[in-house]
Amino acid sequence: MKIAEKLHGFLWRDQRANNGNTYFIEGPPRILIDPGHRHLFGRVETELARLALKPAHMDIVVATHAHPDHLEALSQFREPTLTALGREEYDFIRGAARQAGWDWGGEGPEPDLLLQEGELKLGELRFRILVTPGHSPGSICLYWEDQKALFTGDVLFQQGLGRTDLPGGNGAMLKESIRRLAALEVDILLPGHGEVIMGKAAVQANFRMVEDYWFNYI
Repeated sequence: MKIAEKLHGFLWRDQRANNGNTYFIEGPPRILIDPGHRHLFGRVETELARLALKPAHMDIVVATHAHPDHLEALSQFREPTLTALGREEYDFIRGAARQAGWDWGGEGPEPDLLLQEGELKLGELRFRILVTPGHSPGSICLYWEDQKALFTGDVLFQQGLGRTDLPGGNGAMLKESIRRLAALEVDILLPGHGEVIMGKAAVQANFRMVEDYWFNYI
């Protein structure tokens, strides 16, 4: 699915298995956002093949947060492809692994880059990284100002928002994160699950609906 110039969405619509949406920016550099579950990665490979590409052609792969349906398939990439995760999210998941007695260093994907709040320049492309906790402690959203495109992970969906009952979830923080996002000028909202929202009016209407309805339940 071509969404805009240089922007493609590999949307997950199979109700039989949980997985997230994956987004591809042609670049250069070639960027993949949220590669999904490792065992369902064949879907991403198929979509890339339709563009005459392979996973090895990616320059950087970013996970918006460390839940398996967004992060696991980072392990499918090798040098020279770089992988990235938010620093706060990485610190949380490493700490949680230690508490559980699980060897993250031996089993979990180890990102090459740890992203922080602020500008991220990748070749000629510029993004703003926003640390948006609430669904998970260190979720990040990526704002591509040139396209007025916002990648929200599981912070915000079409007519919905991320759950807060998983480890590190926090309803008050999620509300604040969504309010920060609502202040951006967004024409394309690209959530981690569900449908893409196109058009400034539709995006703003979605922010209002989520605040007016869902904020009463978190």
